[in-house]
Formats: sequence, C-alpha cells, structure tokens
Amino acid sequence: MKRRTFIKNAGLATTGLTLSQIEPFTYDFAKKNKLPRWKGFNLLDFFSPNPKPTSRPTTEDHFRWMRDWGFDFVRIPIAYPYYLNVDRTKNITPDDVYKINPEAVDRIEKLVLMGHKYNMHVSLNLHRAPGYCINAGFNEPYNLWKDEEAQNAFYFHWAMWAKLFKNVSSKKISFDLLNEPAMREDMNDQHSKSGPVPGDVYRKVAKAAAEAIRKENPRHLVIADGNNVGNTVIPEIIDLNIAQSCRGYNPGAISHYKAPWANKDPEHLPEPKWPGQVGNRYLSRTLLEEYYKPWIELTKKGVGVHCGECGCWNKTPHDVFIAWFTDVLDILSKNQIGFAVWNFIGDFGVLDSGRTDVAYEDWQGHKLDRKFLNLLMKY
Repeated sequence: MKRRTFIKNAGLATTGLTLSQIEPFTYDFAKKNKLPRWKGFNLLDFFSPNPKPTSRPTTEDHFRWMRDWGFDFVRIPIAYPYYLNVDRTKNITPDDVYKINPEAVDRIEKLVLMGHKYNMHVSLNLHRAPGYCINAGFNEPYNLWKDEEAQNAFYFHWAMWAKLFKNVSSKKISFDLLNEPAMREDMNDQHSKSGPVPGDVYRKVAKAAAEAIRKENPRHLVIADGNNVGNTVIPEIIDLNIAQSCRGYNPGAISHYKAPWANKDPEHLPEPKWPGQVGNRYLSRTLLEEYYKPWIELTKKGVGVHCGECGCWNKTPHDVFIAWFTDVLDILSKNQIGFAVWNFIGDFGVLDSGRTDVAYEDWQGHKLDRKFLNLLMKY
C-alpha cells in the first residue's frame, strides 16, 4: 500500500525494523531523575497553523551549532492545523481534523530526522491540539476536556505520530502530549481567567493518549506537561509511566516583562529586579526553590522530569535576566533536570533575540548573545 494512502487511515510506513530490533529506553536509577538531563531548544518551524514556509527555518547549520555547543535536545511544538489539508478561510470542523496532509507530515518528519543526524533527542509536542490551545484566537469545533469527539481526535493524531516513528528508539524521540494544559473561561481571550484541568479529566485524556501511542510501540516515551499551564505536578498520572514537563518562567514578572500576550497593561509594570522588590513581592532564589520543590520531589518518586520550556522575553534587562536564569538553571541542574529554552533563534533565543542592551557577537550572519550561550553551556 502506498504511504500516501496509508496515512489517511493513520497508518504510516515504517522503516521495516521489528520491535525486537528497537533499542529500548533505559533509565539510570543511580540518578535522582529517571530522564536524562537533556538540554537544548524549542524549534518553531511548525508552531504556526499556517503551512506557509517560516521565515526562519531550522537548517543543518543550526543543528551543527547546537551539537558543537554541547546541546542534545530539541522540542518541536506543532499546531496540528499545520499538517491538515483544509480550507483555511473557514473555521475547522470535526471532520477537518482527520484530513491529514502527507506533504506537511513529510516536512515535520524531515526535521526530526535532521535532528537525529546531529544526535539530538527530539520531542514532538502538540502545542495546539484538537479542542485546545493555550494561545487565544483559535476557533476549535469542540473542547478537549469536555467532549469525547475532541478526545478521540486527539488520540488519532498521537497514534499517527507514534506509527510514523514506530521503530525509532525512545532514546531519540519522545511524545509530549499537549502544551500547557489549563481550563480557560474564554478560549478566545488570552487574559481570561484560567485554572488547572480537573485531575481525573487530565488522567483520562493522558492515559488514553499514551495507550494510543504505546499500541504502536510499547517502549515509546510519553511526556505530559504540568497542569495549570505547565506549572504544577500531575499526581493523578504518577502510576502511568508518563514523564512530566515543568516550566522555567517563574516568576512571570521577570520572564515575561512587557510581553503583550502575558500582561493586560504591559507598558505599566514595575521594573524587574533579581533579587529585589518588584511590586508587592520580593523576588529571590527562595521563591524558585519553593516553586521547583514539588518537581524535585516527583523525581524522587520515580517519575522522569524535564523542563520543556524556559527563558525570558527580550524586554527584561539583560543583567536581570542572566542573574535570574542562573538561579533557574542551577536549581534544575543540581536536581538532574534538563531544559529547553523557548527558542533558538528569536526573542527568547541565543541568536537574533532583538535585545537592545546586549553587545552581540557576529555569528554566521546572526547576532549571538555570547553571555547567554556561555551560561547555557555552563549547565
């Protein structure tokens, strides 16, 4: 059967290896954390639901630089409409979510394989999934947390990806179910009040998605982002052999200073300091130690933990950012927790971040924040 036909039934061609030939993922129980301390970046090639080519596509040079600088991990957040064959002038319908575009899937697969060529562990993530996205402004035909139809579509998509990479070792690929789950009152309002997904609901969805993935390969590595926008441990899934992903954005007064998507009034905020008094709070390492304590305890319970997103938007003064992020990385590192900066090239990245208070170094046509890179390499 031709691959293009096969994909329509969520069955994609594999490399022809048998399960017995797959190198299993093995944990080092001598460490506190069952997951390796991967470190790297998020790559945003498929972050937009629009399949038009990105202005900053990831290249082999980028992977080569990452590898040579000592990084071994990339997370690929995907908006699922990117790989649908639908009329983009209309809202997505329940039928549309099953209309897979093989050419778009091929492009995603190509990036994964490019990462593997440079010895990167690649983590696929649905940043926007059927029925949910932490970002506002998208029209979904249903709600992932409330509607069985949305949940079935969610499982379909993960089964498709799991089958495509059926014969790839879990040392090389993982499946990060959903970016930053939360319950938001108004999905079209970024600043609408949000809260955690009910634990029993999160368990139901994560369990079924993991089962769909492991039906293709029982050794596949599954990761679930923390509840309440990635911030809190999910105790309800500890027994499911699913790793968990925390965040490195706390406190937002530092990491998202003046970010319009995170602040209702971004131009009238107290000046960030680290450590120091910011508004009505004193910000210091103690705050971070309390924030990460539940995640550290989770590793001691035998659950793998990784920080799937971290970093700081480019409006925070650079010296404040570096001081704060040094504490973040130090706490994660001492507890064997790896990390992925939100992007490699762009506002949060080591290249072309657009900061106005950095003495950039010219690097292969890019502007390199050497001080930030040196910090990342240190950990």
